[in-house]
Amino acid sequence: MSDEMAVMDEDKVHADRVGAILQAVEAGQADRVTELMEPLHAADIADLLEQIGGSDRRALLQLWSGQIDGEILSEIDESIREEVIASLPREVVAEAMRELDTDDVVDILEDLERPAQDLILGALELADRVAVQQALSYPEYSAGRLMQREVVVAPEHWSVGETIDFLREAESLPDQFYHVILVDPRMKPVGYVTLGRLLSSRRVVGLRAILEDTFRTVPATEAEEDVAYLFNQYHLISAPVVDDGGRLVGVITIDDAMNVLDEEHEADMLRLAGVNDESSLSDTVWEAAKGRAVWLFVNLLTAILASGVISLFAADINKMVALAVLMPIVASMGGNAGTQSMTVAVRALATRDLTAQNAGRVVRREVLVGALNGLVFGLVLAGVAGLWFGVPMLALVIGLAMMFTLVAAAMGGILIPMALERFEIDPALASGPFVTTVTDVVAFFAFLGLASKVLL
Repeated sequence: MSDEMAVMDEDKVHADRVGAILQAVEAGQADRVTELMEPLHAADIADLLEQIGGSDRRALLQLWSGQIDGEILSEIDESIREEVIASLPREVVAEAMRELDTDDVVDILEDLERPAQDLILGALELADRVAVQQALSYPEYSAGRLMQREVVVAPEHWSVGETIDFLREAESLPDQFYHVILVDPRMKPVGYVTLGRLLSSRRVVGLRAILEDTFRTVPATEAEEDVAYLFNQYHLISAPVVDDGGRLVGVITIDDAMNVLDEEHEADMLRLAGVNDESSLSDTVWEAAKGRAVWLFVNLLTAILASGVISLFAADINKMVALAVLMPIVASMGGNAGTQSMTVAVRALATRDLTAQNAGRVVRREVLVGALNGLVFGLVLAGVAGLWFGVPMLALVIGLAMMFTLVAAAMGGILIPMALERFEIDPALASGPFVTTVTDVVAFFAFLGLASKVLL
């Protein structure tokens, strides 16, 4: 069976299961709901809760609330998480929160309103509550919010044997950890050792002899997107987090850093389309419309500007209908070329591959790409226009206009995101309307302006 067929079969099984669960909910069959939900992974349960309607979700939670655990709550999209928590008995929420590491609790808490936050904080043990409150005191979207407080540390003078004995005798350890962090007497991290090196070394070997070269610390106030970049750039598995005095306060692991990267990529994709980066399929009609309206309004203004350019040549268009026929082709090609350059630029800025040092080379490359494509497609369109309308000079005009438009589109697509980034405006969010305006205005001016001088 091919991979495609396997995916289709899996989708059908999932759809059948969802249908059976909803039927059991409608019939009030709690045992049947539990039987159907039992085999599902926490992420699949979260997907199910996100995909069904609000009334079905509340009915399902009433029948199955006792089975909700911390892992499921951490997987649920933040757009419906507060609704889900409000639908659960207080004791279920309390027990679920006790199962989670502090970074997961913080991730859940920061998206909730104050009453829901107080409910969860009150359910935590004193030490966990203090740790979570301290994490919440750090700026939003910072390393301090992203880190977990459960850290495995060892004095820098210990040996492998002493460390292994300590780990075996410890009453509790984090569910997942990748390094043992070495600290000096002032609790400042000086390096770390991977579990693999620890277990493969002789007991008498000192920890300092098997330190990893990749060791880096992260300030607690560091922006989380910078942390994610650090992990991706240097292939880190975990990184200690330090306070202003350089003392260890937590650790960030690769799963949290990759979640940030995923969220950044998803947000950039939505922003490029002019959609609110907090939107989701569970939004109401009003929320979805409101989130998209701002940039639709900006697009309306820029479209009016482009139409104003066309109106300057209304008399020329009336004299030669072919201009009205060919004009959208030039604008469409320019818009697509501009979007291509803009997408390359926004991605390169996000990954920090486009910098002040290589900006000149990148802009030059995009302009040459635009010129080459303009030449090729200008010749193609000139040939089409010549055969279509039988006016040789019209073919020349459309060919030159295509050349100018694609060069301008390439320049706008690369320079506008760079300029927005320079003025600390999100290029993923704001580039689209401006690039579209530049390409449309240049396309109409180039084509209609040349036509008015050469043909009329």
